[in-house]
Amino acid sequence: MATSVVMPQMGYDMQEGTLVRWLKQEGEAIARGEAIAEIETDKAVIEMEAYASGVVLKTVVDEGSTVPVGDTIAFIGTPGEPVPEVTPSAAAPAEAAPEPEQAAEPAAPAAATAPAGAVRASPVARRLAQEKGIDLAQVTGTGPNGRITKEDVEAHESAAAAAPTPAAEAPSAVEPAARRQQGELVPLTRMRQAIARRTAQSKREVPHFYVSAGVDMTAAMALRSQINEALAGEARVSVNDLIVKACALTLAKYPAFNASFEGNNLRMNPAINVSIAVAVEYGLLVVSLGDCRGRSLVDISKAARGAVERAQSGVLREDDYTGGTFSISNMGMFDVDSFSAIIYPPQSAVIAVGTVRQQPVVRDGEITIAQMMQATLSTDHRVADGAQAAEFLVEVKRVLENPVTLLV
Repeated sequence: MATSVVMPQMGYDMQEGTLVRWLKQEGEAIARGEAIAEIETDKAVIEMEAYASGVVLKTVVDEGSTVPVGDTIAFIGTPGEPVPEVTPSAAAPAEAAPEPEQAAEPAAPAAATAPAGAVRASPVARRLAQEKGIDLAQVTGTGPNGRITKEDVEAHESAAAAAPTPAAEAPSAVEPAARRQQGELVPLTRMRQAIARRTAQSKREVPHFYVSAGVDMTAAMALRSQINEALAGEARVSVNDLIVKACALTLAKYPAFNASFEGNNLRMNPAINVSIAVAVEYGLLVVSLGDCRGRSLVDISKAARGAVERAQSGVLREDDYTGGTFSISNMGMFDVDSFSAIIYPPQSAVIAVGTVRQQPVVRDGEITIAQMMQATLSTDHRVADGAQAAEFLVEVKRVLENPVTLLV
């Protein structure tokens, strides 16, 4: 019997996804775990993996179509195997919603444009064009086989901005002064809309509380230097990698912080998948590093570097975007001392860390210099209380201040 491929839920609040591009065509062989399509969510383009091996018997929806989560988009099976008839519930190419001013007036006749899926363009170029309201059919591609790149979209936007435009009419003398003084309305990007929706939901529904502590990173920084010197450029362990490993070890001792609140129960996650926040051009992505407890610092470093590069390039793997059980938000590279982060649902906690800075500290009655870092743990009060959160944060502090633990 043919296996149906459905639109996956790649995110806690994902309701639908846009099929950007088929990576396998009808008749092509595919193995379980191999990428079959690129799916666009509100935040990113993600490579969707096949959950069965065989041949792509039929693709149900076209490129550029927006499909509800759970709807069938393709079938995989053996050659010649019968395929059920499926009518997609939403197979029209995705289009940007019209501006309110346009919706109130009859649309002027316009030349037909090609659907998004008919134009050869990179995922980053597609997203950039959508955010800026640019019709890809009007952009000249300079990539392989005429594929449109990010630079092509930016060049098209610059050329359009440089073109002469009719002079704007002066405001009417009878227009209310209050209206003239109002600022311009700037539409939010899809990513910023998703961030606004998710963070508002978290702060509204999750009872946050916060505990903070200063962490002496002197020994950890020395260990990091020794590790990187020994690696001789083959890999490079960052401060964040040390924090990821320390949190993973601590989560093994305090599993409630690796759980999710569900009704009157806790969903205890069997794996410790630490998510890290990544700043990208149009907002923020949270990418997941799987099984951090069982990974070495070098493994964590390589996994984090790969996930960050994929996030910044605009194409993530499915496991990058799903399965996170605890988050780390690090703003140390921005010279920030401390801050409090918002919990990323359905997780129950997130730790926010600032820059590692040399500061005077008192030890044994004497003033000395140490490399200090401020850490703040945000916790869902339905999952843990203040004393438990304090114990968790102190354990993270203990591990980082005795970093040989990270190597055991």
